[in-house]
Amino acid sequence: MSEARIIALAEGRPGRETSRTQQALAAYRQGGDAERDIVRLAIPSKGNMEEPTLAFLAACGLRVQRDNPRHYSAAIAGQPRLRAVFQRAADIPAKLGDGVVDIGITGYDVYREHTGDDSAVLVALQDLGFARCELVLAVPEAWVDVSTLRDLVELAAEFQSAGRRLRVATKFPRLVRDFLLRNDIGNFALVEGSGALEISPAMGYADLIADINQTGTTLRANHLKPLPGGRIVQSQACLLIHPRSFKATPAKRQVLRTMMELIEAQQRARQYYSIVANIRGASAEGVAAAINDRPDLAGMQGPTVSEVISHREATARWYAVTVVVTTANLVDAVDHLRSIGGSGITVIEARYVFQDTCASYDRLIATLDR
Repeated sequence: MSEARIIALAEGRPGRETSRTQQALAAYRQGGDAERDIVRLAIPSKGNMEEPTLAFLAACGLRVQRDNPRHYSAAIAGQPRLRAVFQRAADIPAKLGDGVVDIGITGYDVYREHTGDDSAVLVALQDLGFARCELVLAVPEAWVDVSTLRDLVELAAEFQSAGRRLRVATKFPRLVRDFLLRNDIGNFALVEGSGALEISPAMGYADLIADINQTGTTLRANHLKPLPGGRIVQSQACLLIHPRSFKATPAKRQVLRTMMELIEAQQRARQYYSIVANIRGASAEGVAAAINDRPDLAGMQGPTVSEVISHREATARWYAVTVVVTTANLVDAVDHLRSIGGSGITVIEARYVFQDTCASYDRLIATLDR
């Protein structure tokens, strides 16, 4: 965070230094370079994203050390320059835009609603693999003649002829407004609300809703149905950054790279298993050749083969073989190893799979350096 930013946050008016600003700047300067190199990661507090986010970070080797649930900042194990800050999910894009935090995790729907095309917030990773849902239009089940988006367009026209507007209850006014206008529905009024929107049509203060849907259970329980063609945005947890935090700060970039390396490698590892087997053979080359008869089951580049010093059969030659295969090929790979004499086969779920570079980080840096 820059000194100009400290002034703006302390005073609410950039460029003016009063006593309050001087106190903020003094605290900032006292921290020195080490404090300025701290990267602040905003994590959703409470709500349905907090626990999945913490579990995701822990699986990536970024365990948040929060001793007290009332603490709104926490250390991250093994990452002294990365600090977690707990914020409401809906507030995270604004905090990033202001430069109060450097990185944030929130829903892609929240990002789209609260930032639009704001260049002060950039998507680093659009899909973290959890918190999947979609923002959809849902209408009362009693509307038997409304089964497509085109039907809703016609209904809105009928409402207009009758001198009334189609009332849509939502927590996402920007996204819903843009979607309706793009689909030729101009006769509507948005009813912004919080809490359970599903009850609003039954209560009479909205005709339909635009809300988050995961399984459809809550909609059905409230006699609503998602409208085919009415999906406004597909959402999932995403990683966002404040670009200016990483423009010319090598120390902060290194923290960001470490985080993205771990996330990318952990996501890639979800589809891989490491198999280890003992195989009797005349030579390592002969064992490798037998495994390579099935290239699709022989690992990413091929098997790793090393001699085993057997304490049971002093005259026999045994080799330990390791191959890494996809989940889809796991059973076939085990069968292939058995067919060439494999025994004592163990399977380990891969935790990380690193490639020669971190592609997501390289793309992001290329964008920042333009």
